[in-house]
Amino acid sequence: MSNEVAAALSGSGDQILRALEGHVDCDVFLRGNLITLDGDAEALAAATTVVRELDELVKHGHEIGPGTIRTVSNALEQHESPSAVLEDVVWRHRSRKFAPKTVTQKRYVDSIRQNTVTFGVGPAGTGKTFLAVAAAAAALHRREISRIILTRPAVEAGERLGFLPGDLMAKIDPYLRPLFDALHDMMEPEKVTAHLEKGVIEVAPLAFMRGRTLNDSFVILDEAQNTTPEQMKMFLTRLGFNSKMVITGDVTQVDLPREHQSGLIAVGDILTDVDGIDFIRFGGEDVVRHRLVQRIVEAYADHAERQAPGLRPATDRKRA
Repeated sequence: MSNEVAAALSGSGDQILRALEGHVDCDVFLRGNLITLDGDAEALAAATTVVRELDELVKHGHEIGPGTIRTVSNALEQHESPSAVLEDVVWRHRSRKFAPKTVTQKRYVDSIRQNTVTFGVGPAGTGKTFLAVAAAAAALHRREISRIILTRPAVEAGERLGFLPGDLMAKIDPYLRPLFDALHDMMEPEKVTAHLEKGVIEVAPLAFMRGRTLNDSFVILDEAQNTTPEQMKMFLTRLGFNSKMVITGDVTQVDLPREHQSGLIAVGDILTDVDGIDFIRFGGEDVVRHRLVQRIVEAYADHAERQAPGLRPATDRKRA
């Protein structure tokens, strides 16, 4: 192992090695540029494969962090190439590269590229919205579309935005703030402002989509679990020529009144077999925030299943 690779694996305070130990069933030791693995034969074989993949990533200039270990392990478990996942750069901004961090994220990005309409369904922290905005920024940069449209149901205000102070932008800001935050990670703030003023980027609550035809656009509907089936149909039928739609949501976080069904749950049964439409299901293993977030998501999912395993149809439980 080269000194460069050994240094990358040791990290600050051996945190990379400790992360590696957390994902393989053997002890890991690094002395100089020699790495030693101690465990049973099966664990050693798996750990050796992970280390070799990390070695290749470092040699190709990839920065190794604790999250990289998880990505490599996850990819190998699903018989996927770790480099194919981590090196698929969706968008670059300054020195930052935005790429998938899990196999499901890679499939999600590929689906957005290949399909007209993509649904990203799964828990918080799985990168559904962030990667969709990155794909939109890349499409705009390549001039594949002429505008980005961001929308979200304003459930908390019952769509009655007039009760909030200020102009339209001030009223919708609390609802679309996560989308704004993602945009500012992708572009300079001044460029975002200029695009908003020129209509190249448009943000609006879902209620404002009615009656429109969205041509030459990259349209993102966030928090889609809070749409009704009627709203979901209305939104999807806004699709125009040379446009893409990405719909994201978490069916375990529906904020609608109990008497209303979620449009995101209903649409899975209606459009599953339609060509040009794809559904990507994220799970707790795809959470890329703090590791504690992944544990929280898993704990809530386990609790919900214990409390009421029969309340939701089997098809919906699979989607969650």
